[in-house]
Amino acid sequence: MRRGVEKGLRSLTLAALTCWSVTAHAQQAADAVAPEAESDLSVLWPNASEDILASLRAKANGLPVEAQDWMIAAANPLAVQAGAKILQNGGTAADAIVAVQAVLGLVEPQSSGLGGGAFLLWYDAKTGKLTTLDGRETAPLALTPRLFQTDAGEPLKFFDAVVGGLSVGTPGTPALLAEAQRRWGKRPWVGLFGDAIRLAEDGFPVSPRLASLVARDHDRLARFEETAAYFLPAGAPLEAGQVLRNPAYAETLRTISDQGVGVFYSGDIAADIATSVQTAPGNPGKLAPLDLAIYRVVERDPVCVSYRGHDVCGMGPPSSGGLAVGQILGLLRHSDLSGLGPESPESWRLIGDASRLAFADRGRYVADNDFLPVPVKGMLDDGYLIDRNKLLGGDDALPEVAPGTPAFDHALNWADDDAIEFPSTSHISIVDGYGNALSMTTTIENAFGSRLMVRGFLLNNELTDFSFRTHRDGRPIANAVAPGKRPRSSMAPTIVLKDGKPVLVIGSPGGSRIIGYVAQAIIAHLDWGMDVQQAVAMRHLVNRFGTYDVEDGITASLTTSLEQMGYDVKLGTLNSGLHAIAIGTNLQGGADPRREGIALGR
Repeated sequence: MRRGVEKGLRSLTLAALTCWSVTAHAQQAADAVAPEAESDLSVLWPNASEDILASLRAKANGLPVEAQDWMIAAANPLAVQAGAKILQNGGTAADAIVAVQAVLGLVEPQSSGLGGGAFLLWYDAKTGKLTTLDGRETAPLALTPRLFQTDAGEPLKFFDAVVGGLSVGTPGTPALLAEAQRRWGKRPWVGLFGDAIRLAEDGFPVSPRLASLVARDHDRLARFEETAAYFLPAGAPLEAGQVLRNPAYAETLRTISDQGVGVFYSGDIAADIATSVQTAPGNPGKLAPLDLAIYRVVERDPVCVSYRGHDVCGMGPPSSGGLAVGQILGLLRHSDLSGLGPESPESWRLIGDASRLAFADRGRYVADNDFLPVPVKGMLDDGYLIDRNKLLGGDDALPEVAPGTPAFDHALNWADDDAIEFPSTSHISIVDGYGNALSMTTTIENAFGSRLMVRGFLLNNELTDFSFRTHRDGRPIANAVAPGKRPRSSMAPTIVLKDGKPVLVIGSPGGSRIIGYVAQAIIAHLDWGMDVQQAVAMRHLVNRFGTYDVEDGITASLTTSLEQMGYDVKLGTLNSGLHAIAIGTNLQGGADPRREGIALGR
């Protein structure tokens, strides 16, 4: 039984327990809807460059890719190759990210693209400054708080809300790319889209992952004419290896390349986006040309926590990623994880319950802090984390978990959130030849987003990251939808610094599991001495709400020990997409073997 844990530290009201269990059940049920399959790209690359083949071999053999000058790790070899060309020709990471995202939107359209949003961290080698940019989607001005509720005031079923125009927020990715490149780029904007335009016009091989997801989502993709024509030609799903062309996307990129990103947010492109949303058959939405015209990228303060002599820095609200990763590490920094090791059940008890405590705070307090105060400093305060750390003092699973009470500067009476996040996202890590480092996580939310396609790209369903409810038991929910508001996210692009300089650039897709994936990889690297490829490839154990999600391949003895500690254990596929770069005497890149990405450097 638990030792040294006072009852008062873990007491909960019955109402709080009920709210938390509802949230956990909803998210974990959603996780089973759209898992993403592992992929083997080797069959698609018989004529690939030696660099790409060498990177694929390194990943297959569990080895990091090494380089001296620059490095890039992202979710598809064609996208990595496009970014590598920019870096090789003197571009910065801010130049390369434009090329990478443009290609990802073509070859991995189910995960990210022009119709989505992103968060970006930038370390500037010249100034030593860390900057974070928020390119999250915004809610249309015309919506009401009951956007995702029935006439009776009950939440819609998830896919009733997702598929169509109702779920579409104002895209932020194009504006984010332009802002980063304006601030930190060296190459002409017009020259950053060449590979994406060529591939869209000439064609690219459909990857196994894209083909499998199209087949799985056949019925929803078939609902809209333009979407169906692209992904289901002649009514049949795309097949792996099939050459796919997207001339409409090429034309959109050429227009943005020639005229600048402003053309995306006004004129014909913006009008077409709004029309598609507002006239979506069966599920029209509210997005209007004005919403696009007023969209702005926001610079926000980084969220940083000290851990093992390092500063682990991430994105603050409206993302919960930096805060939750920071809380997990802050709760664990006084535990001897290094001595325990990765095979110890005690390591995973500590990590799992630290994660549960972080998720409890996340569910109650984190939302768009342009609309309401978020206790960022209070949640990462040393004294608060020490108090919360006392809950980890036993020897078995916490029987109950509730939000804490971090320091706040106003009255506090929030209800717990019940928003659901799906794992269709992408992450890009880049270190350039000038010493700059970039970490960007990018998404359209659910696989294929809203399933609406405009001018060759898919529109997001990001509004479903808001809570479908506005209140619970008479208390407001922080992450409730509101006009102009940005939905809460779990994206956790991260840069780890040592003595003010970057030593690790990392992030992952994975819905709300992103937080666990990133925290685990950082622990694997800093505590357990794994290189970046080992850290991103190690089997996952993720605990958000009490049930331990354990990846297939974990030893039976470890899962048995977790069950004996009191955890429910759920075995299955946990498809992260971690991409990481370690910076030391050289650069080492790691790409998650569960997905199609590679690391490439010189």
